[in-house]
Amino acid sequence: MDLSNAAVLKQFLARHGLSASKGLGQHFLVSSKVVDSIVTAASMCKGVLEIGPGPGVLTSRISENVEKMIALELDESMIDALKESAPKVDVRKSDALESNLTAILKELPEPRAVVSNLPYYITGPLITRIAEAKAEYVKAILMMQKEVADRVIAKPKTSARGSLSVYLQLQFEIRLVVNAPAGAFLPPPKVDSAVLEFTPLASQPENEAFLFKLIRFGFAQPRKTLSNNLVAGYKIDRAAALEWIAAAGLKELARPQELTNEEWLHLAAKAPKLQP
Repeated sequence: MDLSNAAVLKQFLARHGLSASKGLGQHFLVSSKVVDSIVTAASMCKGVLEIGPGPGVLTSRISENVEKMIALELDESMIDALKESAPKVDVRKSDALESNLTAILKELPEPRAVVSNLPYYITGPLITRIAEAKAEYVKAILMMQKEVADRVIAKPKTSARGSLSVYLQLQFEIRLVVNAPAGAFLPPPKVDSAVLEFTPLASQPENEAFLFKLIRFGFAQPRKTLSNNLVAGYKIDRAAALEWIAAAGLKELARPQELTNEEWLHLAAKAPKLQP
C-alpha cells in the first residue's frame, strides 16, 4: 500500500473515516520523491522516533527498514489507521512537546534518528525540544515551512538570519535533503516546505544555557545594534556593553545578523564576570 499516492491515500482515509485536521495543522505527504528522500536519509539507522505520523505515509516505509520504530501521535483518530498502515510500529498517543524525548529515544537501538513533518504552528518549540535530545540520535530529519528552513540555514549578513539560525548552527551540521512544494501535500498548504537533516556536531558549545540566552538577547531587536540589545537584555550600561563587544574583537556598531557562529562563541567567552 503506497500512501504517497494521493488516490491510495484518499481511499485509505475514507475507509477509516479520517480527514486532515486544520486545528492540528495536518497536511499529508503525497510525493514519492519526498518520501524516498526522507527514507534514504534515515536508512542507516536501526531505531527511529517519528513525531506526528498521521496516517503513516512515512511511517509505513521507514518501518520496513529499521529494527524498531516508535511514533508519537496526538490525534487519537489516527492511531487505529496506523495499526493497518504500520503494524510493526509502537504508536503512542502523546504530545511531543510534553514528552521526555530523551527517555523515549533510549528505548530504541542505535544508531537512532528522529523524523517529523513538523506542524507549522509549533515548529519552533518542537525543533527546540528535538535539539535538547541531540545526545541520543545521530540525525534528525525534519520537514518544515520553507521560510523557516531558509532561516535555519541562513548565513551571516543575510536578512533571514536570526536567533534560530545561530542556535541550531552551533549545535548541528545542517543540510537540505529535499524541497517539498505545496502540491506535495494533501490538502495542499498555502506555503512550500523543505526537509532538513540535522547531524549533531562532535564538539558542542560550552555553557549552553548562557550561550543560548546571549543569542536570544542579542537578536531581541535584530534591526538594532548588538550593543543596544545587550544593554536591554542584561540591564547593563552602554559603556559595559561596548567594552564587552570590543573585548570580543567586534565592531562597535555590529548588528546581530552580521556575526558568524564563531564570533557568537567568542562573544560568550568574553562575557564580563558581572553577567548572571
